[in-house]
Amino acid sequence: MKEYWGSLASILGVLAFCQSLLQVLFPPELRFATLKLFNRIFNVFTSYCYFDITEIDGVNTNELYNAVQLYLSSSVSISGSRLSLTRALNSSAITFGLTSNDTLFDTFNGVTVLWEHIVTQRQAQTFSWRPLPDEKRGFTLRIKKKDKSLILDSYLDYIMEKANEIRRKNEDRLLGSLDSRGHPWESVPFKHPSTFETLAMDPVKKSEIMEDLKDFANGQSFYLKTGRAWKRGYLLYGPPGTGKSSMIAAMANYLGYDIYDLELTEVHNNSELRKLLMKTSSKSIIVIEDIDCSIHLSNRKKGSTNNSSSIGRSYCDPEMRSGPGVGTGDEGGNSITLSGLLNFTDGLWSCCGSERIFVFTTNHIDKLDPALLRSGRMDMHVFMSYCSFPSLKILLKNYLSFEEGDLDGEILKKLEEVIDKAEMTPADISELLIKNRRNKDKAVIELLETLKEKAERKLKSGECVGDKNLNDVEEEEQEKRALESPKEGCNFEDSIEKQEDDEEKKIK
Repeated sequence: MKEYWGSLASILGVLAFCQSLLQVLFPPELRFATLKLFNRIFNVFTSYCYFDITEIDGVNTNELYNAVQLYLSSSVSISGSRLSLTRALNSSAITFGLTSNDTLFDTFNGVTVLWEHIVTQRQAQTFSWRPLPDEKRGFTLRIKKKDKSLILDSYLDYIMEKANEIRRKNEDRLLGSLDSRGHPWESVPFKHPSTFETLAMDPVKKSEIMEDLKDFANGQSFYLKTGRAWKRGYLLYGPPGTGKSSMIAAMANYLGYDIYDLELTEVHNNSELRKLLMKTSSKSIIVIEDIDCSIHLSNRKKGSTNNSSSIGRSYCDPEMRSGPGVGTGDEGGNSITLSGLLNFTDGLWSCCGSERIFVFTTNHIDKLDPALLRSGRMDMHVFMSYCSFPSLKILLKNYLSFEEGDLDGEILKKLEEVIDKAEMTPADISELLIKNRRNKDKAVIELLETLKEKAERKLKSGECVGDKNLNDVEEEEQEKRALESPKEGCNFEDSIEKQEDDEEKKIK
């Protein structure tokens, strides 16, 4: 045993002597040059090239690393033997990722590349203002040399684009509004469940809107080529309860956009309106509901009935009216003018940002100024009508889980005959179905009876449908104005008539 250990010690001594001799004969500079020469020779004969993407570039986080990690998470199979799971802040989705030293093949435009996730222990750190993680993480991309130009020119940009798309899809939608002090913007998670599948609307019109939204979201190159700002305007008009708010929620969920609910009566002047627009993000829907009620932007042709009086003209001109959110156009005088609103939707400032949708709602399209209605401001006009038979079938499916063929054909025929004559809104029918949702047969029978009663009542009274709708909507708007601004929500034309009556009494 002593002889064995003696021989082993002699061998180790010889190896240590040889190592010392090599260090003397081959200094570090020479060894480094030799290794560099070997790498060059290896690169000449290999058909691959490698790119390292580290998590931290110096002291800053590498955005490309995060993008690659998120992009590869969409390609990783759940059946993998070892995966990492992550959940980002403000996200409801769990993503998968590569673990240490795991590999994944990806294909782009017919070219196959290899990704490898490398994790190593970081050396002991000296004093630093920003402590670094204990592990050094990074991705290595292996591609063929002949594909180098294609990958560097297009593939990495494609990864960044897909990562942003995945990140936005995983994040919760936000609903923004002005806070109590009027400061922009206070946001809360947007959890409205409305979708185009559940929206009670004619399927043909619904498909038309969905195609238009899809073309807009995918139309960046088209808008750039034609020289148009990447934005689009929608006008939703019709009686109350026909689903205008649900349509907006369905649009946001369909595109994955945030929503900014803009209350014009809370905005003091045109300058503040522009600042609010600049504070909105891209991929968002800016909503102005009941635009005909909020700041009295009425049709100028109908407003100037009395041109002989300068006082009457100043009150009737929509750009000269004063009140909550309305005024003379003075930037410091708590006023929003029609010109300011037009510039907000279609002026130079509307181009600050991209991929925005403006949605206006109203119950009276005839009260809006023609300048607001033209293309470029309200590109697509969508009439939200009373509940039709196709819409009724959607409601029956939503609330009673009735599929096609579940209902008796005779009952369906009766519903189809009476639904248009009754002129009930989807909101009214939904409430009736919710009340009786535990008894499906009772719900259908009561719905049919209600529709018949309304249809017969309209037929007996012989009232004009259009006038009836107009009166109902007008009453609702007056109540809404009284609740929102009881002191300042008066009708200016009424004040003018009162003033003229007073003058006539004085003359008499």
